[in-house]
Amino acid sequence: MNSFQGKTLSWEQTGEVVEVALHYEPCNEIGSATLKELEKLAGLLESQLAARALIFCSRIPSGFSAGADLRELYRSLQSLTVGQRRAGVREFLERIHRVFNLIDTTALVTVAAVHGVVFGGGFELALTCDMIVADRTARFCFPELRLGLVPGFGGVPRLKRDLGNGLVRDLLLTGRSINAVKAGAVGLVSQLVSEGQALRVARGIATQVGKFDQEATRAAKQFVKPIPYEELRREIDLFCELFNRPVVEAALRKFVESSDVQPYLP
Repeated sequence: MNSFQGKTLSWEQTGEVVEVALHYEPCNEIGSATLKELEKLAGLLESQLAARALIFCSRIPSGFSAGADLRELYRSLQSLTVGQRRAGVREFLERIHRVFNLIDTTALVTVAAVHGVVFGGGFELALTCDMIVADRTARFCFPELRLGLVPGFGGVPRLKRDLGNGLVRDLLLTGRSINAVKAGAVGLVSQLVSEGQALRVARGIATQVGKFDQEATRAAKQFVKPIPYEELRREIDLFCELFNRPVVEAALRKFVESSDVQPYLP
């Protein structure tokens, strides 16, 4: 049995199912520590893991993930030159894209069991999965334009792949969140469940997919889930072009200095 207990996430394999639990306060922000531990998971996926399904969930009551760790990002800017900032941001994005692409393309059937806040990079992580199971508290949002940026972890190309431009433009250009009922209506989530039931239902899905021929499952997944590699590369370039503008640093400063308990909420 494979297991790992980290600072930001943990996983455990039981039979043919691996469960990855996010548990980084306050709301599973994705920064350097989370990325390192996700890279450990990516190594496990590359090692021909003897499993059939992978589930992502959160132990944090407020939600699945609030996205990128903006406080860490802002602090890191203070001691770097413009050139160092540009290189550092690109390196981080390329690393996280590599991990997210591996999750997206793994032969395992992947399920995100989400609740509460599913914002920014957390939303993008959920979108790498084959299916999203959401309880009725879930809210989905791309708030990046509030910072003068676009999503940088691959969310826009993946959402376009899955649902088309209508919802992408709404979420991206307005910065508004949609609730779980709306997400279910537009096909973003595969199952909408009662509060607190997302992980239970995700486990049921994992059991079901384990009944079928693994090679046929892999072929079916490749057929219905093409990876938009070119758009993903363009997204990194666009994010880096926008990142070094003064308006972005000012927006990050405002976020960091906010006294709100959850300043990422619209």
